[in-house]
Amino acid sequence: MPAHDDLFEKSKMTFGEHLEELRSALIKSILAIAIGFLIGMYFASWFVGKVKEPLQDAIDEYVLEESTERYTQELLERKKKGEDIPEDIDAAVKIRKEKGLAPKIVFMEPKQLGIESDEELVPITQWQRVEDNANQIIATGVTQGFMVWIKAALVLGIVFSSPAVFWFVWQFVAAGLYPHEKQYVHIFLPFSLLLFLAGAALAFYGAIYYVLQFLFSFYKVLGVAPYPVINEWMSFIMFLPIGFGIGFQLPLVMLFLERIGIFNVPLYLKQWKIAVVVICVISTILTPADPQSMILMAVPLVILYFGGIGLCRYMPRRKKPFSEVVSGEE
Repeated sequence: MPAHDDLFEKSKMTFGEHLEELRSALIKSILAIAIGFLIGMYFASWFVGKVKEPLQDAIDEYVLEESTERYTQELLERKKKGEDIPEDIDAAVKIRKEKGLAPKIVFMEPKQLGIESDEELVPITQWQRVEDNANQIIATGVTQGFMVWIKAALVLGIVFSSPAVFWFVWQFVAAGLYPHEKQYVHIFLPFSLLLFLAGAALAFYGAIYYVLQFLFSFYKVLGVAPYPVINEWMSFIMFLPIGFGIGFQLPLVMLFLERIGIFNVPLYLKQWKIAVVVICVISTILTPADPQSMILMAVPLVILYFGGIGLCRYMPRRKKPFSEVVSGEE
């Protein structure tokens, strides 16, 4: 009879047992998200207001820029016709930038202005804040407001429940590991959560601005006015941070694969060029097809890739789990 039993006997699982663990993890994760969703319903209106801010800022900036360009072009055309232009074009543009006002040319009768002129109507410039439908977020259906509110609660539910969901996922991963490998679950969990939140924060406070600027530039190229529909744009803005958060799990995945023996540091270093290409492809998939947002995601991921190599190389390893057994048998 052997002096020691099979150390992996308790860690062996059948395919059916793995499926049962997966089912259990999914059910618990869904329940956690459902609870987070109920909590998120209370904060949904506040969240929609916060999410609207970058979109509204992008619309306002587009409308002001477009109106200023149109105004400048009109002044130049009047100048070509030999008409008197009392306004300094450069000064007009400067006013727009400093005051945040949009120019608008209107026509009035000379007597209203107290001047004499042979023209029936005299053009003058008015500076005003644009408050018409040109910069308003609209809804095109009866249920769109409700659907946006539901989606906001769902996104908040995912964020609120993310600690529990990450725990359940890592529990499922740990179920298929050997006893000495399960230690990494407790190490990875807090880092995984922090990286997810860091990625989401980068998307919301950095990437979204450039994404919106890029997308609105096509309205200018096509010469059409943007009328953002709340359901479409809000869904896009709310779910973009989740893609960033998932992408930021890269160093932990690298460390995990290295510690269980699938990859090693020399291989990571040797294949770094391929890794950069893969990161760019993943960034393109998880973000809209614009260079700014892809770069904003790809550059941190490349840095995290080399950070993952540093983790693999310098993170302390535990003592080999079977050293005592081997020495005892000898």
